[in-house]
Amino acid sequence: MVKKEYRLRPEIPAESRKIFSSLPSLIQKILYYRGVDTPLKFQDFTNLDYEALHDPFLLPDMERAVERILEAVSSGEKIVVYSDYDADGIPGGVMLRDFFEKIGHKDIHNYIPHRHDEGYGVNVAAIEEFKRDGVKLIITVDCGISDFESVEAANHSGIDVIVTDHHESNGRIPNALAVINPKRDDSIYPDRNLCGSAVAFKLIQAILRKSRFGMKEGQEKWFLDLVGIATLSDMVPLTGENRILGYYGLQVLRKSRRPGLSKFWSKLSIRQSLLTEDDITFTLAPRINAASRMGEPQDAFRLLATKDLSEADIVSTHLNKINDERKGVVASVVKEIKKNLRERELAGALGSVIVAGNPLWKPSLLGLAANSIVEEFHRPVFLWGRNGDDSIKGSCRSDGSTDMVALMRGAGESFAQFGGHKMAGGFSVSHESVHFLEEKLCSVFANLSEQSAQEQRAQSAVGWVDANLSLDDLEDTHFHISKLAPFGIGNEKPVFMFEGVSPKEVRQFGRDKTHLEISFANGSGGVKAISFFSTPEKFSNPPETNKKMNLIANLEKSYFRDRPELRLRVVDIV
Repeated sequence: MVKKEYRLRPEIPAESRKIFSSLPSLIQKILYYRGVDTPLKFQDFTNLDYEALHDPFLLPDMERAVERILEAVSSGEKIVVYSDYDADGIPGGVMLRDFFEKIGHKDIHNYIPHRHDEGYGVNVAAIEEFKRDGVKLIITVDCGISDFESVEAANHSGIDVIVTDHHESNGRIPNALAVINPKRDDSIYPDRNLCGSAVAFKLIQAILRKSRFGMKEGQEKWFLDLVGIATLSDMVPLTGENRILGYYGLQVLRKSRRPGLSKFWSKLSIRQSLLTEDDITFTLAPRINAASRMGEPQDAFRLLATKDLSEADIVSTHLNKINDERKGVVASVVKEIKKNLRERELAGALGSVIVAGNPLWKPSLLGLAANSIVEEFHRPVFLWGRNGDDSIKGSCRSDGSTDMVALMRGAGESFAQFGGHKMAGGFSVSHESVHFLEEKLCSVFANLSEQSAQEQRAQSAVGWVDANLSLDDLEDTHFHISKLAPFGIGNEKPVFMFEGVSPKEVRQFGRDKTHLEISFANGSGGVKAISFFSTPEKFSNPPETNKKMNLIANLEKSYFRDRPELRLRVVDIV
């Protein structure tokens, strides 16, 4: 078990304190160490003004896309919105459908590919279906930037394609009528970090700049509930334009009139008017993603799109059921893998990199399983399964000490495709190569620069703490840090250390007793620290009643079952 060293962040420079002079010293420090260290950055961070959103026509090909859409609406053409199957693409697909219906265009259709049978992106078979159905225009959401063959197929079929995407273009773009992507090499758009649904929202903004179609000024802001879901779910930095979209997205979500969302929150005993970013990222997004992982992406679409209360009731119940099934399948896979790995470990046959697979496993579930394997075995993990098209695909996760892209690049000839970032990735591999994949990856791992490995291990062994707190400081601290929300990548939740605290109770809770709760006494009666899907043994210093420990935690407010509760979310115990 890796034990981290936690260090208190140093005090900020005197010149920086002048920038934040009106703020409490803790907030000054939090902002400074999140890169808000100049007057201009401070103004951008605190200016949550919707009108500060950038001009949509700064995005490449926007003018051309708007002209083509206006032409399609004017002539009543059949339009297909082709969106990805995750918690970014599905909300964007619903949003464009709602928009076209509001402006009076009825011949609008949504297409979401089947994750296992069709895979990610626009596929040629779907293009052939659209041609038979008389489709004249395709608008993608959260996909399309690398679908060169499918776009050419559409062109040859007389179908125009407008790509709206946010993935890396890698210097090449498809031959579509328009490719709207802030990450294009030739893009001058001020913010490259928009999610896919946000790019689609910029398209709506641009269309309405040309014609309001009878929509009242500002009415498009009601679409921000969907933009908010996608922005908060898709792991984009919550800075710049995303911070504005995330903030106002939450405001609209708390008032959203969508029957599916209202039923969804009600069934989970979450008060809609008090939604937080955690409710989106840890509750809603996993259920949207579970639908496609389990082969039913249309159910997630229906949750967001339906206007019928009866359907909303049925689909919200069904999504929870699908999510429970997903948990069960993942737990079964994890149990099978761990049993095999423990046997290998006892036999001294466990390598520096773990590779495990089964043709019966769904590749879409293996990233979740890999996270669990990494937690126990503390080394890079590659898991593979077989897709509906018989291809072998998988996911990989790092233990924090290894750059996964560098590892895969070193074994590049073993993969048909691979990609990702330092901590996680995805890959496909041939039926022949998969049998030798672990041997090859272990060899590459051994040859990685020892200096680089040492630097990565040293970095992963250090955790930074924003402040040392007492258990009696919680109310005042939460009042101040709540003004920095929403939190996420690029604006992480502040991390606090509570030194020498002693639990008065340690227990497991939840239906299957899978969550950890640690209770402490403080001046207001008591406070709880929560760690989901955890046990005391997970930590290098397992918590015990009346035993002193250093608790590393975030501070959050829960409104579960309409009971406001200020609590701690455990990061680590040392």
